[in-house]
Order: sequence, then C-alpha cells, then structure tokens
Amino acid sequence: MLIAMAGLPGSGKSSVAGALGRKLTAPVVSVDPIEAALWRAGVARDQPTGLAAYVVAEAVADGMLDMGQTVIVDAVNAVEAARGQWRSLADRHGVPVMYIEVVCSDPVVHRRRLENRRRAIEGFAEPTWEVVEGLREEFASWAGHRLVLDAMTDQSSNVATALEFLSATA
Repeated sequence: MLIAMAGLPGSGKSSVAGALGRKLTAPVVSVDPIEAALWRAGVARDQPTGLAAYVVAEAVADGMLDMGQTVIVDAVNAVEAARGQWRSLADRHGVPVMYIEVVCSDPVVHRRRLENRRRAIEGFAEPTWEVVEGLREEFASWAGHRLVLDAMTDQSSNVATALEFLSATA
C-alpha cells in the first residue's frame, strides 16, 4: 500500500511517519530532505524545488512499490494536486493509497514544537511560524477519506490508531 502523510510543518507528521515505518518495516520517503539535496546540488532556491522534490519522491516511491513494498510518503500534501499525485501512483500499481493527516490542535504547542525542532537536514531552513500560518490558509479541504490524528495525543496511541486504520481499510 501507499501511505501518504499530510499536515503542516511541525504538526508531528514526520514523527508519526517514522514510527509507522518502524512498525510496518516500510520505507519513509520524505520530501524535505529531497528538496534540501536539490539545493545542495546547486539547484537555485528560486526554482520550483518543492515541486521537484515531490516528483523525485514519487519516482522513489514508484520503484519501491514496483518491488511490492509498502511505502510511506512524508510531505505536507496541502493541495489536491499533491494528493492526486499519490492516488495516481497507487492506481498505477493497483494498491490502495491511505491518507493520514496529522494536526496539532493547540496552536501554542504547535508553534513551540516548530520553533524548537532541530532536524538534521543539511541546508534545510525550518519554516517560520508565519510560513506555517500562510500554509494553513492555503491548505485545501479534503475530498476523500483520511485518518486525522492530533499530535496532542501521545504518539504511541496515534500510531496504534493509525495501524488500526490501515489494517481496517487496506
């Protein structure tokens, strides 16, 4: 299956994706390190590197699905075009796509998490709270089925809920 994570930066989606990857022994393809690698390779930041990172993530996930592996994609997936990309990929492989959105219902906690996180992605500047607030405004409403997890719930409970969702709907 293809599991597509979604959520604002700092919401906790990468933590859930990593925990699910460990439980399912499934690779996690994350867009942020791909975009940072494009910059390190000399692609200018004024180029559409965000879009390019999604395309590269799709190519990597495509190869893994071709080998019969479950794949987890870790990306904001704020717009329908991104979500549709994963549906199309899953359709090409005849596997289900499962969406898991992670939110943080407490904006004070969300902001603190964002401002205090230190990921080891060389060359990747963490977004500011203002950028996240802008993304929140652009985040498209959902047309299809998804699981919504609140990062205010402990991670082990969220992972258990996600595993139940995946097994019940796959």
